[in-house]
Amino acid sequence: MVLPLLKLGTLALKTLSKPVANKLKHQAVIHPRFRNFIVSFAQANHRISTRMQRRIYSHATDVEIRPLNEEKAVQAAVDLIGELFVFTVAGALVIFEYQRSSRSEAKKEEARRQELEAIKQRNEDLANEVELLRHKLDEVEQLARRQGLSGIFKLKQANTEGGNLAKAA
Repeated sequence: MVLPLLKLGTLALKTLSKPVANKLKHQAVIHPRFRNFIVSFAQANHRISTRMQRRIYSHATDVEIRPLNEEKAVQAAVDLIGELFVFTVAGALVIFEYQRSSRSEAKKEEARRQELEAIKQRNEDLANEVELLRHKLDEVEQLARRQGLSGIFKLKQANTEGGNLAKAA
């Protein structure tokens, strides 16, 4: 029951992060100091991506790269900020899911370990009980030897009756 609700909650959080990202975009356009920062960031991003594309396609890399106009730079930076926010929320949710799953597996492993310990303990208890029964059987056999031949016949008769009772059950 908890797992479907948790999955639904993570999906809702991802869905709610998109309007928050849009709000961040809107605020980034309004504030002048932040606007200057994101314009310089967008221009640097534009230069780096253009150089990488030129290298990938084997074009000349020593050509001057024209800067983006301010509106395109703001729009590119704001889109990057929004996507980065959504990606960060999604990444945090993946990490949370992984940790939750790891804890669940650790609990299961601990339960298996405890069950194995219980089985080992039960096995030791049964081995001790078998050893105790062997000692008792040895004592009965020694007692029968001391009583002589009549004791053996009585012992064999008791064993056969016990065997018949076990077969009947």
